Amino acid sequence: MKLSIIIPVYDEKNTILEILDRVAEAPLPKEITAKEIIAVDDGSTDGTRELLEQARKDGVIVLGHEKNRGKGAAIRTALERASGDIILIQDADLEYDPRDYPTLLTPIIENRVKVVYGSRFIGSRMAMFFWHMLANKMLTLMTNILYDAILSDMETGYKAFRADVIKNIPLHSRRFDFEPEITAKVLKRGNRIYEVPISYFGREYREGKKIGLKDGFVAVWTLLKYRIVD
Repeated sequence: MKLSIIIPVYDEKNTILEILDRVAEAPLPKEITAKEIIAVDDGSTDGTRELLEQARKDGVIVLGHEKNRGKGAAIRTALERASGDIILIQDADLEYDPRDYPTLLTPIIENRVKVVYGSRFIGSRMAMFFWHMLANKMLTLMTNILYDAILSDMETGYKAFRADVIKNIPLHSRRFDFEPEITAKVLKRGNRIYEVPISYFGREYREGKKIGLKDGFVAVWTLLKYRIVD
């Protein structure tokens, strides 16, 4: 089996090379015999793009947007190029630990499920703001009510999919609304989401955290919209 690791990147010069190293060295189940790392520079202006050019020499597939279009747009660009049997999304900061890959991938490899989310609320975690936790809990509860699910962490950045599942879903989100859109559409298509515990090392805004209050309101609208439309 082949694994495609998608990394959307925007202004992450302080972390991008380290996360790429961690991804390259991450343990994988023995069934994964090939992998590709696809990094999409989403219009970075802080020197990230130049660092990614260095990574290209090490075999990383580097794609780019001339202007910042958002996380969802970067993921969609990467999906067009991805050739793996399993698609895993990895943020470009250091909040999520690639050493959790076997935990995320094994349920898919064993054909038990088609979609796996890494939950920050059933694993060990550090430095998550209270209001971020509360917003995540409220959005997850809303997801569960609207889509008849029992998730604990809809907004997690660690999501893994069998390729035929995510590639057959029409995606429109441009920013952080990717998380509620993909969750809504996966559930509406009858795919149950399996959650596994992951470790989480939250960062602060001074360290480059980007998601904000506005994104929470967009997530609410996205969940409501896709309950009605596709």
